[in-house]
Amino acid sequence: MMIFFMSYILPLLIIFLQSALVLLAVLLMAYFGIYADRKIWAAVQLRRGPNVVGPFGLLQSAADLLKLLFKEIIIPEKANKMIFILGPIVTCFVALSSWAVIPFADGWVVADINVGILYIFAVSSLGVYGIIMGGWASNSKYPFMGAMRSAAQMVSYEVSIGFVIITVLLCVGSLNLSEIVNAQKNIWFIFPLFPMFIVFFVSALAETNRPPFDLPEAEAELVAGYQTEYSSSLFMLYFLGELAATFLMCAMITILFLGGWLPPFNIFPFILVPGIVWFFLKMAFIFYLFSMVKALVPRYRYDQLMRLGWKVFLPISLACVVLTSSFLLFFNIAP
Repeated sequence: MMIFFMSYILPLLIIFLQSALVLLAVLLMAYFGIYADRKIWAAVQLRRGPNVVGPFGLLQSAADLLKLLFKEIIIPEKANKMIFILGPIVTCFVALSSWAVIPFADGWVVADINVGILYIFAVSSLGVYGIIMGGWASNSKYPFMGAMRSAAQMVSYEVSIGFVIITVLLCVGSLNLSEIVNAQKNIWFIFPLFPMFIVFFVSALAETNRPPFDLPEAEAELVAGYQTEYSSSLFMLYFLGELAATFLMCAMITILFLGGWLPPFNIFPFILVPGIVWFFLKMAFIFYLFSMVKALVPRYRYDQLMRLGWKVFLPISLACVVLTSSFLLFFNIAP
């Protein structure tokens, strides 16, 4: 009995606890991310932002959560009720499950698989299905148009993200996220691959429907896009999935270009500042840049969005793949 417990039950319990801790970390990031977003936009616009509920407005997100949980779930009469409910659940589940392979520090990962980068690329691509399900099941033209926009947008910018990832993999020679971080001990990839960093950063904004690329939920012409008919906890699941995907992109930028949990200078030993602290500091910096883009850059038109993805980023990312591979082969430094 003890052998059975140690061999089968204990590993499952450890994985369950690790998954629960990662889920808690993502939920806390979403909670404080909403607060940080509001405060950053308020500072740019010279206003105070949340400052009433709790000290410095820290409990405003909790108040919003309680409000959404206790509101009535309203489903349109002619909607496909089953798919209408499944849409936000799929979006949220896919966004959260991608975190299983993210290494927060050396050895701090739920599943350190050899194809971690492919897992994230595959799972995150499934998020569009939840949006399409919600838009189609709502039986309304505005949600449906928002869902179609999102599908086209995510497919367009996933191509650029894929080529950016290929350039990083050419420099590392591995699909394992921990090995990608360890390959940056001498120099972070943001320096030799700076154009790729810019392409990935902007494509991440479009992939997660962040402003100025939030065309699927553009309230000016689509009310609220695919979320128009949603309320209460179902709307909250969509919002949570979007925030989880946003922080996932922040984590991916940190891993691919900023050295993950590695300190910026070797003079800072891990004993003084743990690697997980550096990881979250870098993620917070990238999220700050995301928020500043939302506060400063006006929304694109949809034709401008498509032109940027297909006529600008696709040729640039293709050219960088060719140049990177040629450079590595010419100097015989390919891994």
